Amino acid sequence: MYLTRRTQDFIPTLFNDLMNMDTISYSEPKMNIIENKENYLIQYSVPGLKKEDLKISIDTEGNLVVEMSKENNHKDERKENGTRFLRREFSTEQFRNTLVLPEDIHRNQITAKVENGILEVTLPRETVEEKKALMQTIEVH
Repeated sequence: MYLTRRTQDFIPTLFNDLMNMDTISYSEPKMNIIENKENYLIQYSVPGLKKEDLKISIDTEGNLVVEMSKENNHKDERKENGTRFLRREFSTEQFRNTLVLPEDIHRNQITAKVENGILEVTLPRETVEEKKALMQTIEVH
């Protein structure tokens, strides 16, 4: 089974651009998925982000959800001297990525770390022996 991505619907608003207001920018980071016998490794390119900016969870449908929200705090000192922004692209950045997990994942052993601008999410796979151990026979009365 393959890891598959669910789409995210978002519509940037023209109103914010016209009114010169701060906008929320939505972007999907580049992603690599690596598979081996022991696990799946998902890598996201997230330069400049810290672990506090990231949230990883499993939703009620058993999907892996990776979210990022980072507000670029900038002080508008230009208003004091009579200038204003004609274009402002520094804003709040967000993304939300949902992946349908394969059935052979140890959901309670998923780990994640962010280092050097790369978020790595490790999804350990169940072995054949572990799957057999989960099987049970139900006695008929």
